[in-house]
Amino acid sequence: MAHIYQADLHPGKMELISSWLPTTDWFPGAGPLAIEGVGAFRFDDPDGEVGIETHLVAAGANVLQVPLTYRGAPLEGAEAFLISTMEHSVLGRRWVYDACGDPAYGQALAVSILTGQGQAAQYYEKDGVREQIPETITVRAGGLPDGAELAEGPQPGPADLPVTRIRSGDWELSVVRVLDLGGEAVSDPALTAGWNGQDIPVLLAWALPVG
Repeated sequence: MAHIYQADLHPGKMELISSWLPTTDWFPGAGPLAIEGVGAFRFDDPDGEVGIETHLVAAGANVLQVPLTYRGAPLEGAEAFLISTMEHSVLGRRWVYDACGDPAYGQALAVSILTGQGQAAQYYEKDGVREQIPETITVRAGGLPDGAELAEGPQPGPADLPVTRIRSGDWELSVVRVLDLGGEAVSDPALTAGWNGQDIPVLLAWALPVG
């Protein structure tokens, strides 16, 4: 489970995301667009050191996937993926990364997709009582296929989606940046999501073995 602190953040997450997105090479359109949060979900870091949170945000007619990691110290060798720092009123300074450059995210995403465990439950603690936070995004992780699907092996995903590809162990993970709300399908192992007003599952990421 992911422990979420009731804290003040400077800058706020949407402010940070809004400033960074237009600098990426996959941001749709030209010029600034109003960024609005659709929802977010988290994966667990087994070591409990890294916050791993994926935001889905609306930019014009598009919905974008923005996975972030939050660290208590700079990640060596990941300078190109550093988005900003933020001040957290409980945890202090946090270094915020495009998660596609952070191995903690790659490992968590691979585990989720390949085992089918999905997202982490989130909770606050208030007056010593744990209160679970309702999900804003419903995530489905397909897990490794079996039967006839296993004999065929994982299949490549759609070729026309803007993706970032990352390596985790023996797997290549494709993370969709601009989502296809029409629900383009892909064979498992894959990660899909739905949210209020989006009943068709939307492809977020898929995995292929390397080699």
